[in-house]
Amino acid sequence: MSHPIIFDTDPGIDDAQAIAIALRHPELELLGLTTTYGNVDVETATHNALLLSELAGRADVPVAQGAAAPLVKARHPPPAHIHGINGLGDIELPTVKGKADPRSAPQFIVDTLNARPGEVTLVAVGPVGNLAAALQLDPTITRKVKQVVIMGGSIREGGNVTPVAEANMFNDPDAAARVLTAGWPLTLVGLDVTHRCVLTGAHMARIAAGQGALGKVLAGSYGFYRDFYRQFLGIDGCCPHDSCALAWLLRPELFTTDRGHLSVATSGDAEGQTIFAPEDRGFIETRWSRNPLVEVCLGVDGEAVSDWIADTLA
Repeated sequence: MSHPIIFDTDPGIDDAQAIAIALRHPELELLGLTTTYGNVDVETATHNALLLSELAGRADVPVAQGAAAPLVKARHPPPAHIHGINGLGDIELPTVKGKADPRSAPQFIVDTLNARPGEVTLVAVGPVGNLAAALQLDPTITRKVKQVVIMGGSIREGGNVTPVAEANMFNDPDAAARVLTAGWPLTLVGLDVTHRCVLTGAHMARIAAGQGALGKVLAGSYGFYRDFYRQFLGIDGCCPHDSCALAWLLRPELFTTDRGHLSVATSGDAEGQTIFAPEDRGFIETRWSRNPLVEVCLGVDGEAVSDWIADTLA
């Protein structure tokens, strides 16, 4: 079964790995890449999306540039210590030949969903401002999208940029609060599962060998990312956060999930925290269950997912 998708991204090293899967997997029909700030500024994100597509021989894939900053809060600088200034580990990169689609990312999303109602899955792996803006442009897209998969948030794991908040949610909590409660069929793939998956040097050697020119970029950027994980988390490898969203879409049997109500704190010390109220639990006030039901990933066979990523790209 083919899954037509739009991949909303801020590449980013783990984004690059996921984009390579989206460009290659036979069960994915990549309709376009939409870019946002996050791991890098949005212009660099667009450059990297164009470059990765060209290196994969898929320059035909549209790339539409989107959000340059959060909806409300001030933007934090990109985390160059994690992804490098150029987003791909500061390795030397080839020149990009292509240009971005003339439409904004939100308009591209709206146009695509209206052209193929009920068919398209949105996979978002950065701050979700483009999805929030698309909802503003056309609120009816909640009835036209097939499903929405968000890489972000944390239910039990704690945060990675604050004690309680995951980076994508913290970077634009106001957009996240809109997107996660919009009432469309949504699955959250957060740190509870992405931190259980590790791409090792052996995985990356296979990927590099199987991906040609793109593999050289993936392998080169991996070294930078691996150094970060070794220093800050004591992991010999890297967590392929964004690829996990595609793994859930294509191999859901590797994950365990729960249904419930999500909300996002938009201010204060808990800013960016995703708060999950399971469907089958009552709480002291009904406000915790006021939002539409969604699905969240809580468990994963991390070794199997990591092997699946390497197998796909090798």
